Formats: sequence, structure tokens, C-alpha cells
Amino acid sequence: MPIASNRWHVGLVGYGEVGRILAEDLRRQDIIVSTYDIKLDGDQALGLREHANGIGVALASSHAELAGNADLIISAVTASQAVPVASACAPGLKQQAWFLDFNSASPGAKRRAADLIDAAGGRYVEGAVMTSIPPYRIKVPLLLGGGGARELAPLLNELGFNAKLASEQLGVASAVKMCRSIMIKGLEAMVIESFTTARAYGVEDAVLASLAETFPGIDWEKQGAYFFQRVIEHGRRRSEEVREVAETVREIGLTPWSATGTAERQAWVADLSDQGVFGSKDTKEFARSPDWRIEADRMLAKLKPAK
Repeated sequence: MPIASNRWHVGLVGYGEVGRILAEDLRRQDIIVSTYDIKLDGDQALGLREHANGIGVALASSHAELAGNADLIISAVTASQAVPVASACAPGLKQQAWFLDFNSASPGAKRRAADLIDAAGGRYVEGAVMTSIPPYRIKVPLLLGGGGARELAPLLNELGFNAKLASEQLGVASAVKMCRSIMIKGLEAMVIESFTTARAYGVEDAVLASLAETFPGIDWEKQGAYFFQRVIEHGRRRSEEVREVAETVREIGLTPWSATGTAERQAWVADLSDQGVFGSKDTKEFARSPDWRIEADRMLAKLKPAK
């Protein structure tokens, strides 16, 4: 790029939890930031607009407007929208602009998105976020992949990211992320299913004691509460990610039985969340209970036990 990365205009597609965190950390460095999110025209628009205005983030009216101004576009949307966002941004891209795909999509989806961006004169790089973002914020471990990954990594790190090259072959970074998610998102789903069932039978204390004996390095009470919180708050996004995980498994010819089940459990919790089972999403207390039993009891109240 003709200008230093600390003088870039960064465009964020998606202004959910990830987008807002990145925006806050970039604006603290006086980086110019704009955003576009389809929710800016929906029920959540007021809160998103207030947040953006409060930290000096400009609101674009479309993907094309955002793409036309940005030196670096970061796509941080739900997994199913990774390719559509690339398609929507491509026609308006500044030539040689970077497009960093943060989305948890399969290697095949990343390659399709890359074809769209590269054909439009942009430079596509896949980014695989390797753990939960909130504790690390902009410094979350980030693996980069693709032909421009080696060049982009130090430029991102100058902006405060913690990025490193995974491979110059597109799809490798995403494969690492997707295979990890089989375990991590699967563990979330298993904990919710195991703990809730144990609660229904009144054996949760015995189950947790057994788990602690087998895996003494894990605080299962604390970890269980955290898993319940994250899935209740982000189950919809997680279910879409795991459907991409399942697609990653299918792409090698393996049937994704575990990933498919995980996606269904995550989506089931998301459905309950949308129904208000866990309280109002507009409150600070939503998905923050330190006791997983409270949330398990809410789930159990919605079930009809088999006779």
C-alpha cells in the first residue's frame, strides 16, 4: 500500500461483538474506521449506531460504500455470509485494497471468497481466529493464510493485532480453525447436554466430581458456567460456524456426525434464547449467570420428558 498501515482507513463489515471490539481498539490508536452491518437498518440499529457514534466510527450505507473507502476491509460476519459479503464488496473495492476474512468458514468457502476479491483487484487473506476474542481483544491469536499473508502480517501487527503466517496456501489457516472447532464447539455442546441431563436426574454433583477426578486440571463448575453463557449469547453464530465445520469435514469425504450434532445443539439453545427463555437480551445480566444450574433449569422447564 502507498501509505503506512497506521494511516489506513479500516472498514469493518459486521458490527457485532467482534466488530465493536476491533473498532474500539483501532480507534484508541486514532485509526480511521467505518462500518457496515445489515443490522444497522433493523431492530438493533439504535444500540449499534450509538456505539459507533460514541467512538467515532463512520457508518457506511452499503457494502459498496464501505469498500470504496477502505484500505483494509475486515469481514467479521456469520459464517454463512462469508462468501456473500465478499461478493457484495468486490465491485466497489479500491485497487490493491486488503480484504481480511475473519469468518469461520470452510477452506472451500474461503477459496470462493478469495476468487471474488482477487478478480476485482483486491488482495484476499484468510484469518483464522484461534480462541475467544473478548479476553484478548485485538491481540487474539490470528493465523493468516493466502498469497498475501506474509506481507499483511507485519502490517496488521503494527495496528496491534497478534497475527502470524500459517501458510501461503489458501485454506490451511481455516482448516486449523475448523478442526479445532470440532473439539471446542463440540465440548460446549456436550457440556450443555451432559450437565442439563445430569441436573434433570439430580446427579450433577456426582457427574462433576467424576469429571474432576478424570480431568483434574479443569474447574468444571467455572468452565460449565462459561460454556452456558457463551452458547446462550452466541449460539446462533456458533451453530452457523459448526455447519461450516461440517462442510469442512465433508470436503475430505468424511461424514460429519459429531459436527452436525454440535450444530443442532447450538442452534437449539439459540432458539430458546430467541424465545426469551434466558431473559431479555437487552439487559446486562443476560447470559452472565455464574451458576449454570439456573440456565439448565430454564431449559428443562421447556422440555416434555419422555414417558
